[in-house]
Amino acid sequence: MKGKYVFLAALIGLFAVNGFGQKDDGGTNEQNAPVTLKTGQTIKRGEALSGKAKKVSIENVFKEPGKFADQKVAVSGVIVRSCKMEGCWMELAEKEGGRSVRVTFGDHAFFIPLNAAGMKVNAEGVFKAKTLSKEQVDHLINEDGAKFENRNTDGTVTEVSFDATGVELTKTK
Repeated sequence: MKGKYVFLAALIGLFAVNGFGQKDDGGTNEQNAPVTLKTGQTIKRGEALSGKAKKVSIENVFKEPGKFADQKVAVSGVIVRSCKMEGCWMELAEKEGGRSVRVTFGDHAFFIPLNAAGMKVNAEGVFKAKTLSKEQVDHLINEDGAKFENRNTDGTVTEVSFDATGVELTKTK
């Protein structure tokens, strides 16, 4: 009987140590760890791209955001910058120097490598218009390096963003 209690205590201890040892604070994980790719190599995150979503231009979305809201579409471009803490967002532009959209990945459903800036992207997801609180904006700017074109007088930002369900990242240089 004593052996059962010792085994049970050891099992509980193993799970407790494993649970406490996991990071939920944005530490490096299998998905966001920096990658070394050769030119032309591709990595995938999130759901597989269906290839069936209507391809849209980011520039056209900015002209008429309501026209594209809440419908699954496909976009492509280059990562201008990305979250340096977790790999939980990126800014995507059709080309270097173009207007960019902030791309999120569900409620942290997946992450991209911390060194993904400059990679080519194909993605599927949904455009959304929303207002970010002053606290969210400050966090994104101060801790993650995000940039916003227009900040409201109260410190909030109304943005058009893209919530990706899946992405394919390709090394171009």
